[in-house]
Amino acid sequence: MKGQPKDWVSFWDAPHSIYVNARHLDLHYRDTAAGIIGFIPSPQARVLDYGCGEALHADRVAAAAAALTLCEAASNLRARLARRFSGNAKIRVMAPEEVEEQPDASYDLIVANSLVQYLSAAELDRLLALWRRLLAPAGRLVIGDVIPPNVSALSDAVALLHYAARGGFLMAAILGLVRTAFSPYRSIRARLGVICYSEAEFLARLSAAGYAAERAPRNIEHNPARMTFVARPQ
Repeated sequence: MKGQPKDWVSFWDAPHSIYVNARHLDLHYRDTAAGIIGFIPSPQARVLDYGCGEALHADRVAAAAAALTLCEAASNLRARLARRFSGNAKIRVMAPEEVEEQPDASYDLIVANSLVQYLSAAELDRLLALWRRLLAPAGRLVIGDVIPPNVSALSDAVALLHYAARGGFLMAAILGLVRTAFSPYRSIRARLGVICYSEAEFLARLSAAGYAAERAPRNIEHNPARMTFVARPQ
């Protein structure tokens, strides 16, 4: 269909209705930042947020670390990030190809949240190898919001409504779910799909890529049915 995004990067780089209002957007990135901070090992840590999205509260993450790199493939989004954090000396904004040029052992923590569901198996394997090279020997990789095969769009909607009720934007969430049903997201998700992994499958993929890994007790995002994994290079 004319005007539809050709891939996931194009979708996220254009206006969309995934976040139902400004409060939802702000709470999502505030809570994600808090989740990332919980994994930062020390104030001296060098952190990479790969596929960071809007990262509205990246300044909070940077304040808890020595340096923060925000990596985003979507060019318009990346330009907004660069403008937003231009005055913060701790934050660098990079395209994926720039991250690939970084030296070995550049980071103590790498976070990839709500990303792997949009990657092919080959793309994921390539990034797992890249992240392993970029991690310090004692570093950690945190992969969040991995979707198990038994989690449906209905389950996601229920999780959003619970989150919205707690966050004070329930009516906006109800209206937003209606909008999303008729938005490009539904058609692109049907066309491109999202990749799901069982816990055992994802742990096996991490092991094959050279990591010792475990599932975290809770997901880094609001949806408790999705999974977060913590991995260390072996």
